[in-house]
Amino acid sequence: MVEKIKGNLKKIFSNSPKAKIVLGLVIIAGLSLTIYNMKKTVIVSIDGKEQTVMTFKRTVKGALHDNGIVLGPKDKVEPNLDSKVYNNEKIVVKKPVQVEVVVDGKNLKIETAESNVSDLLAAEGIKYDEVDKISPSVDTQVTAEMKVEITRVETKVVTENQDLDFDTIVKNDDNLDSSVSKTIQEGILGEKEVTYKILYENGKEVEKNVISEKVIKEPTTKIVAKGTMNTVALSRGESIGYKKKLSMIATAYSGDGITATGVVPRRQPGGLSTIAVDPRVIPLGTKVYIPGYGYAMAHDTGGVIKNNKIDLFMNSNSEAISWGVRRVDVYIIAYPGQ
Repeated sequence: MVEKIKGNLKKIFSNSPKAKIVLGLVIIAGLSLTIYNMKKTVIVSIDGKEQTVMTFKRTVKGALHDNGIVLGPKDKVEPNLDSKVYNNEKIVVKKPVQVEVVVDGKNLKIETAESNVSDLLAAEGIKYDEVDKISPSVDTQVTAEMKVEITRVETKVVTENQDLDFDTIVKNDDNLDSSVSKTIQEGILGEKEVTYKILYENGKEVEKNVISEKVIKEPTTKIVAKGTMNTVALSRGESIGYKKKLSMIATAYSGDGITATGVVPRRQPGGLSTIAVDPRVIPLGTKVYIPGYGYAMAHDTGGVIKNNKIDLFMNSNSEAISWGVRRVDVYIIAYPGQ
């Protein structure tokens, strides 16, 4: 520029001494004006602290370098270093702070000058999915010593086959002792297909929900017969089963005749004797056992045999008198038709 001005002035002025002086003054003035136009005043803010500096450089990088402002590898500068610098412009420098990022089982110590968590993760190349949990949230401003935790969230659909339990039905059996249980039909496990939706956080299962179930094989029900018959010990060391036990008043009778059921009464100590009952309590045709008397059939009734009274048939009047009146236990062995 100076050479251009000088050339133009030579055309105007002659080579006289006076002309040379004037030319020199013009050149000096031009140079001064050029230098003045190159000088810029710039405000530099470093972590909020401002200072005013001067520079002749054209770029932000040059302006900072001229004033001994050294940048670290993770310093953030606005506008960027290659931007053209203007007079009275403000250059903002942000120094990095120490933060901790917990991700994928690692605790990373990171220096960053990024503004928020989202920018921090992007700058460090830490990727995450939309379903991942980030604490604090991605729009949180970065501060010194803050801790950022990323929880990896994954959902899987898993299908597995499982045993299907069988039901057990217990049927009462009057012909079995109450202490006896007998399997009539074995139970067989079935099979079902169960589909789950499983939620994992950092590889650990935190939630498991059933989506669907489908029976592949129906189970077979187990059937068990349970005895209901109780037992009573006989005088000779044997025992018999009974369905019901009654405490009753027993009298005795004898004589000839026909019972209410049309049979001849009898007394057989080692066999089956005849007793009279109240049919409302003990149905006619019921087989019983009475300690001290033996087995008997309810074949007869009587006008005074009501409620919890029974009358035992004897072969003689003396036997009936000898029996007298006693309280006895009456064991129901079998009801009519059994």
